[in-house]
Amino acid sequence: MPFVIRNLFSNLPPLTFAAALDILILSLVIYQILLLIKGLGTAQFLVWTALLAAVYYGARWGQLQVITWLLGTLFPYLLFGLLVLFQAEIRRWLARISRNPFGTPLSSFEARHVSEDILMAVTRLSAERIGALIVLERETALRTYTESGIPLQARISHDLLLTIFQRRAPLHDGAVILRKDKVVAAACFLPLSVNPIWGTQLGTRHRAAVGITEETDAVAIAVSEETGAISLAVSGSIEVDISIERLAERLGELFGHPAPSMAALPKPGLPFEESSPARAGGAATHEPR
Repeated sequence: MPFVIRNLFSNLPPLTFAAALDILILSLVIYQILLLIKGLGTAQFLVWTALLAAVYYGARWGQLQVITWLLGTLFPYLLFGLLVLFQAEIRRWLARISRNPFGTPLSSFEARHVSEDILMAVTRLSAERIGALIVLERETALRTYTESGIPLQARISHDLLLTIFQRRAPLHDGAVILRKDKVVAAACFLPLSVNPIWGTQLGTRHRAAVGITEETDAVAIAVSEETGAISLAVSGSIEVDISIERLAERLGELFGHPAPSMAALPKPGLPFEESSPARAGGAATHEPR
């Protein structure tokens, strides 16, 4: 093995000062080109890629040997660099074209009842200023993120969500991920948004809410531990400090069901047994589901 390595390096030309300078300058040029491409929008990037390809093939047709050699030499390295620079965008694109394999979606009636449980829990969490992060899976499967947490596979109820997010509960830290009418996992790790616009405006919990919606089509609900403010993140954007009525309206829009009746929600600061009307009939006592 040492002989093979020694023989390999003996065939290389000596590294002179000029050769080292040549490599350094070329590396800086390629690095600056990649930074320029990274700063471009998708449309501009595609335009510049098409333009470079047109110049390359035009140079070959016109027998412009220097330009042909230069572009032909740079293209493989540029391609590798683009894969590295745009790995987040490529991963996001692959995630968005994948479909959720877990059966058919909930009916409008079932989705509305799930939303009511979520709204009841969020109302109480907000009133008591208990931090929470709830992620609702849609078409993009979130298996990568559920595997980072503790599997539950339990039916959704507001009591369960409240228990998970209690300050001293072992599953309090991290996100809860919901799939249809199930709490799939708790204490899940989510990607933080790398968008610099959120760097100083949002805390870690809210950046995670935005981050998961940047990479998938999920919907994320965050409750601030400091202020109790409710926020809703969708498609890389976030609505901060929204009312529970606005959250109910948005969930209805996103999941295709009528907005849940606000009469089904508890009054902030009161125990659920005193404030939550039953789903059926006129009784005011809460019945666990």
